[in-house]
Amino acid sequence: MVIAALVVAVLGCLFILFIGGRFLIAPAIATAGFGVAEDRRRAFTSIKGVRDITSGIVPLVVLLAADPHVFGWALVAAAITPIGDAIIVVTNGGTLRQALTVHAATAVVLIVAGLILALA
Repeated sequence: MVIAALVVAVLGCLFILFIGGRFLIAPAIATAGFGVAEDRRRAFTSIKGVRDITSGIVPLVVLLAADPHVFGWALVAAAITPIGDAIIVVTNGGTLRQALTVHAATAVVLIVAGLILALA
C-alpha cells in the first residue's frame, strides 16, 4: 500500500508540474480547466503556473531530501492549495461541480496518499 501511495503521489507531483506549465504555455485551455472566469487571464495564468510548478517541485525535493514519511506530511500540507482553489472557484463565479471534481478531489488524493505515507 505504501508503494502504491508513493507512486500515486509522485505521479500527482508530475501532473501538477504539467498543469503549471500548461498555465504558462496555453492559458486559455488552462483557465477553462481551472474553472474561473477569464478576466485578466494572463496575470492569473502566470501566477497560477508558477505556483503549480512550485507545488510539484517542493514535495519532490522533500522526498529526495528525506523519506516517504516526511513526504507524506508534505503532501498533507500541500492539500491547502487545492482546498483554497475550490474556495476561489465557488466565490468567483465558478461552479460547485468544478470546485469539487477538480480541486476538492485533488485535496482528497493528497490527504489520503499523504496520510498513508506519513503514518506508515
